[in-house]
Amino acid sequence: MVVKWNGKQFTVSLPEDADVACLKRCIEAETSVQPKRQKLLNVKAGPKLADDDAKLSKVVMMMGSTEEKISEITQAAEGAPEVLDDFDVGVNEEIDVRDKGENVEKLRKRIEKYKVAPLNAPRDGKKLLVLDIDYTLFDHRSTAENPLELMRPHLHEMLTAAYVHYDIVIWSATSMKWVEAGAYTRPLLSST
Repeated sequence: MVVKWNGKQFTVSLPEDADVACLKRCIEAETSVQPKRQKLLNVKAGPKLADDDAKLSKVVMMMGSTEEKISEITQAAEGAPEVLDDFDVGVNEEIDVRDKGENVEKLRKRIEKYKVAPLNAPRDGKKLLVLDIDYTLFDHRSTAENPLELMRPHLHEMLTAAYVHYDIVIWSATSMKWVEAGAYTRPLLSST
């Protein structure tokens, strides 16, 4: 089997009935990356990564770090300067970026360019619920291969229940394509 890792490609010999665990042990012998640190990118069982007892049949790509690299990074992090956490900024310390000319100009340009296309008019007496599609409605860390597989479990049920009490806006900081890919919400949002 051919394995690609860290910009290199190498071949490991496996018995015909090899499973994922066997492959991981062979990869460790070649790379010094422990099996628990390995992520085999295209070894899947349906939409999810295959378990260690799954049988193998193709070329795989592996991600993972050696214990030596992890140790180097940990030591470097310990010697790094302290990072200011914005939640730790004191009440008396004001960081006012609102009135900076460059920020005001960027915001003005963004507002002029952006076109809001509501699917429905707001309903009287309903509050607005804004949901971020990235990592909230869709799990972008998933190994899924299409947007509908990225949906969080029970998403439709949650949106249906919320719609009784709220008007819903789906927002994304990335691209409208993700919101448009989530068009499965349109029938829900257009119902009365």
